[in-house]
Amino acid sequence: MPIFTLIGTAIAGALFGGSVFAATLIAGALAFGAKLAISYLNRPKARKYSAVQGETQFGGDVPVNALFGIGKVRGQRLFYAKFGEGNKYNTEVFALANGWCDGLEPYVYFYGQKYNLIERATIGNEVKHYETAEFGNNLSFRFYDGRPGQGVDAKLVSDSAALGQTWKSTSVCAGLTYVVVEREYDERFSKGRPDFDFVLRGLREYDPRKDSTVAGGSGPQRLGDTSTYVFTKNPAVHRLNYQLGLKGLVSGRTLIGEGKSIGQIDLATYFVAMNVCDTVKNGKPTYEAALFVNSDDDHTEVLKEFDDAMAGYALNRRGLSGIIAGAPQVPVLEITAEDIPIDRAQDLQRRKSAFDLFNHLSGQFTSKESQWGPESLTPIFVNADVTADGRSRQTSNDFLQVTDPDIAQYLLTIRYRQNRLGGSATVPVSRRVGLAVQEGEWITFDGTDWLITGWQCDEQFRFTLTLAETSADIYDDGDIEPGPIIIPPSAPINPSILSTVQNWRVEVGVVNGAGGQEVPALRFAWDPPNDPTIIAVRIFYYRDDIPDQVYQDTCDTPEDGIYITSKNVSPGVFYTARATITTVPDRFKTFTPWLTTATVTGDTFYPIDLDQLAQDVKDFQAWAGNAVRDVLDELRAVSANGAGNILVGMSDKQELRRELRSTTDGAVAQFTEQIIAATGPGSAIVLDISALQAIVNDPATGLVATSTAVQELSTTVTAQGGTITANSSAITALQTSYGDVSAGATFRMGTGYTPSAGWTSRTAFENRVTSGGTFRAAGIYLEATSTQARVLMDAQSFYFGDLSSGSAVNPLVFTSGQWYLGSIKIGSANIDNLAVTSHKTQRLDVIR
Repeated sequence: MPIFTLIGTAIAGALFGGSVFAATLIAGALAFGAKLAISYLNRPKARKYSAVQGETQFGGDVPVNALFGIGKVRGQRLFYAKFGEGNKYNTEVFALANGWCDGLEPYVYFYGQKYNLIERATIGNEVKHYETAEFGNNLSFRFYDGRPGQGVDAKLVSDSAALGQTWKSTSVCAGLTYVVVEREYDERFSKGRPDFDFVLRGLREYDPRKDSTVAGGSGPQRLGDTSTYVFTKNPAVHRLNYQLGLKGLVSGRTLIGEGKSIGQIDLATYFVAMNVCDTVKNGKPTYEAALFVNSDDDHTEVLKEFDDAMAGYALNRRGLSGIIAGAPQVPVLEITAEDIPIDRAQDLQRRKSAFDLFNHLSGQFTSKESQWGPESLTPIFVNADVTADGRSRQTSNDFLQVTDPDIAQYLLTIRYRQNRLGGSATVPVSRRVGLAVQEGEWITFDGTDWLITGWQCDEQFRFTLTLAETSADIYDDGDIEPGPIIIPPSAPINPSILSTVQNWRVEVGVVNGAGGQEVPALRFAWDPPNDPTIIAVRIFYYRDDIPDQVYQDTCDTPEDGIYITSKNVSPGVFYTARATITTVPDRFKTFTPWLTTATVTGDTFYPIDLDQLAQDVKDFQAWAGNAVRDVLDELRAVSANGAGNILVGMSDKQELRRELRSTTDGAVAQFTEQIIAATGPGSAIVLDISALQAIVNDPATGLVATSTAVQELSTTVTAQGGTITANSSAITALQTSYGDVSAGATFRMGTGYTPSAGWTSRTAFENRVTSGGTFRAAGIYLEATSTQARVLMDAQSFYFGDLSSGSAVNPLVFTSGQWYLGSIKIGSANIDNLAVTSHKTQRLDVIR
């Protein structure tokens, strides 16, 4: 070493005026004789991971780690606590990386699925607060980015204060990126404690190009001031920061990386490499990388990962550490015959040994679409190369530190082309050349471009260059195919554990009632699941003409594979339906596709029993026609009972009656209004409100004329012997008589419940004229009971028309036992027997 220093000083004195810097530089060059490693293809890779840290770490014996770029990490669990009634809440703290990181990507993986993170308002010192749409408030993430001086998680301090193991108020974890995961118990966690995979944007890094205090730099960044650093995916920036090292906030010692000073770095080569990586090709940077490293890693292996990420070579030039990125260069000069001393031998080899050549190169990269798993690149092989080599020679070169398939495919192609250019040379050169070039530059020699991989100078100031064949064609991306397209995998589901019913179908049909009636129905079908955890099939359906109104129904026997419903099913329309399942325990579920019926639903059909209908009409007529008599009888009963009426059992009865009566039989016509209220056992109250009489005489005929108008409102609830009955009624009755002729009009409503008849609701309108022993009546009767609902009409003739339009013809008439239809349009009909007889057209005049 002293002799090299002496020689270096002599050269410096002769060429650079005795500069100490020049002497040191040349001495360094002589001492190290710098060389570049030219082939990485057959080197063993000690690191089995790159952009992914795939397992949760526990305990204290865990190396310090950091992430350059974007990667998926599980981290180290620092703390666990459970609290609340029944340990309802669980909280875990995961240290993701050392250093000040940029943040979380807006998604997280657990239960084998990807969940998007939704920002919530921060509640303390955390930088970001997240939840997921699927779990809502039951799962939250509080993120701390590891900046110096970050605050403590006060909520965790409070939640764990009463526990045996507490999160201390001094646990600020400055310089440590971590996340607090809080879970509130819910059935959605029935799969067990989830393992979380966070996608982290790693270290904020120093970029000398953005530091105006560095020659060639411009910007606010300053070495050592992490608040000025920024996040990047540039592999050359990663490599520089790894060589500088990540320092501890308190000790200042290097935690990650080599810990070199800026004076030991060849910044010129880094500036060029950083710019090469940032150059945009096909809409994206030329090179990007992500690397997860820890303090146990070998520095050489980590640096090689960064080198591979930019198809470059490590460089040690004049004792300074640098990098040459994979990119074409302009040759700095051409070596001519005059530059090669004739008294010194040169070694020129145009082709590598067959053992060093490969003609089939494969590799993998880390795919974000595949949940950050490894995926294969398109292999590179050339048939002409196989023929030239005499046989197939394969090897692989993985780029797991690269997450973009196009960039990874470009890198694989470059490495293949670098391997195929096998020329090498050791050339003695003149001082003109030796003092003008340095390692990593391109020169032209013997009609070929060469990369200078070694530079040497002996004691006699004779220079020798080691060269490797190169070409700008290596980096031409014009004929490189894009990387593989990765389809994101579906959520992992055990094929025997269904997420919904299979072979879903929907059809239209009818269901028959006990009385022979037919109503439209929907028939849903599926394959029986043969899964005891599926306890129900939930069905959703809607009319196609009203898509916004979705009906629901549930089949509690999913193994039947069929379910029929007439609920909310109308005739003559299309229906669309889908289904899902209910499981115990709960699990991930999906819906079947929406399916539409092939045809519209059928019509409603109710068979009519004419004999029964006639009897029903008579019953309704009797119920309505006796209204006046019932009212009068009840009035007399109330007058007779008076206040002394004794009620048996528990009873509550309220009545209001009004009567107007005019007659020629007597001197006084009387108006009476009574309110009779009886409440509770054994009580009755009668209030006479008013009385008025008027007299009408008919001296000519001696007959008595009477007009009566009656109103009655009544409610009764009775409980006797464990049986409850309830009734309410409203009656308005008008009757006028003269001799044996009378005319009556009745409107009656009644609702009630009795154990024998069940629930009933009836309304009747009836008009009746009686003369002697004959009568004519017309009425409308409405009834709803526990078993049926119907409307009955009683009349000799029935007319349907639009009187307001002035039409002279009714379109629908029933008279003398016959129906007459002016015109008819039928969408569909089901007719058992049809006989057609020709009749003369009859005009039906409107009755006015």
